Amino acid sequence: MTIDVARARQDTPGCERVLHFNNAGMALPPRPVLEAQIAHLRREAETGGYEAAAEAHEALEHTYDALARLLGCRRDEIALVENATRAWDLAFYALPFRPGDRILTARAAYASNFIAFLQVARRTGATVEVVPSDEHGQVSVEALRELLDERVRLVALTHVPTNGGLVNPAAEVGRVTRAAGIPFLLDACQSAGQLPLDVETIGCDMLSATGRKYLRGPRGTGFLYVRRAWLERLEPPMLDLHAATWVSRDRYEIRPDARRFETWEGNVAGKIALGVAVDYALHWGLEAIRDRVQRLAERLRHRLAELPGITVRDLGRTRCGLVTFTSSLMEADEIHRHLRARGINVSVTTPASTRLDAEARNLPPMVRASVHYYNTENEIERFCDVLAGLSGVT
Repeated sequence: MTIDVARARQDTPGCERVLHFNNAGMALPPRPVLEAQIAHLRREAETGGYEAAAEAHEALEHTYDALARLLGCRRDEIALVENATRAWDLAFYALPFRPGDRILTARAAYASNFIAFLQVARRTGATVEVVPSDEHGQVSVEALRELLDERVRLVALTHVPTNGGLVNPAAEVGRVTRAAGIPFLLDACQSAGQLPLDVETIGCDMLSATGRKYLRGPRGTGFLYVRRAWLERLEPPMLDLHAATWVSRDRYEIRPDARRFETWEGNVAGKIALGVAVDYALHWGLEAIRDRVQRLAERLRHRLAELPGITVRDLGRTRCGLVTFTSSLMEADEIHRHLRARGINVSVTTPASTRLDAEARNLPPMVRASVHYYNTENEIERFCDVLAGLSGVT
């Protein structure tokens, strides 16, 4: 299926107001997502929060079905949580680590994840090791294979880093970890919604993602996938009366499905709208979304490379919709400020967000322009024209 760009833009009210190249921060939601969220909030105001949730039971349950379709898994392997970082934390902190255990990760690791590695290493005596990158800048699968031994307790990979268009070879990593019997945690925060994510093909045992980025869902929504074979082996770091049942004065029983990672209270309107966002993405097809996003991003990289003083910083044999660049004429923050004043949304990615990669490549703060399928070639031209014009701004 091909993307009907005109219809996608008609469905997206924000397209009339801004040139939005900040989809890796938060994409513009389509009208059906916005309407679903507002409708439930309105119903809460009309009839009460508990009562509105009871009425919306089927719509809420549908979100689990939609995410199961998105990931190619079972609905009981999905937990709905408030954001991608919380989803990742819940999986990571549920793993038991002991002195001498090894955690393997890649150079593109996200700051929040690496901080968690360091905290657990200090608490438990485990060690954190970075798998070398290959000539394309992505994690080296051969180096990973050579590092595996009986002390490796986890391989944790950021699928798409926050600071560029690199796509790490998750499925190749998954084949290695599955053959070795080592759990594989995939941070899909930036890839969910712009790349197909079949967990059987990838071979990950846990996957975390957000709703607000390429899935075009609401803020305050995220989800965690845990392979059924791992559920009974992972006890969440926190429990409540939703995740477990208090069966006697001195005993509780944890529920058998992935909802053991949830809490009772949550953003019902957001969760319902997340299901609508997933349905919307599946309607277009993730392969079609991927193809259009990659084409737009490559066109943007090509046009940026033609501009004086601009250096495109993206790595990877396969690249996605995140495009990062620097200018010898203006700092990233200043570019961001001038673009925002002209109704153009981008973000700035700093070395602190991906310190290992930034230090290895001596990267300064960079402008991150992230495209989605509702963006157009004309918007790319306008973006580059405005950027070229900034060379005369003092």
